[in-house]
Amino acid sequence: MSHPDHALWQAGWRANRIDFHQHEVNPSLLRFWPELALAANDRVFVPLCGKSLDLLWLYRQGHPVTGVELSPVAVRAFFRESRLPPKRASRGALVHWAHERMEVFCGDFFQLGASDLVGVKAVYDRASLTALPEELRASYVAHLSAILPADCVILLLTVEDLDDEESESAALEPSEEIQLLYADGFQIELRYAECFPAVIPTGDIVAEPRSVHKVYLIRRGQP
Repeated sequence: MSHPDHALWQAGWRANRIDFHQHEVNPSLLRFWPELALAANDRVFVPLCGKSLDLLWLYRQGHPVTGVELSPVAVRAFFRESRLPPKRASRGALVHWAHERMEVFCGDFFQLGASDLVGVKAVYDRASLTALPEELRASYVAHLSAILPADCVILLLTVEDLDDEESESAALEPSEEIQLLYADGFQIELRYAECFPAVIPTGDIVAEPRSVHKVYLIRRGQP
């Protein structure tokens, strides 16, 4: 699915404008992953994965890991920095990079099919919705639902900016957008929510608005 945002994403990686990239494993992944009660060899899908260190952490737990990422710069950097020499092959509109139990499809998420995710037991989704423009989010969730196996569970991490007049107590409730996006055929459980104050820019520190970080467990089934 072509979208103007794709070109901006690609340009950001080429220019190394990747302030969103975390330089350590996400603490919410470490804290909440055991709740999924997966076997070590259960396959995991990581959408819009960038070069996240979380991929390597999941791989080191024994999971076969499948990612998808639009930018070849990000995919190349992930395998180089992880010291995992990949093999590459074309898979239709996608390029498949793989090393043993680690594989990343490079290209448009919407080009993935159900056959690419056979056997996936869990999705680790960190801020994909935040990265996507609002007009693509419903299509993203609909496509994710269409290609995932029926018994799959989703660990969803989100970051929501807070308006000046928005109260923290209201912000700690499940997001209306998340409830709407996953209303059809999913059960949504908010497992964690924490508000963070605004960050004042100083030196190399980038300004950030007030925000709330949330962790959801999402399973198939009617609410």
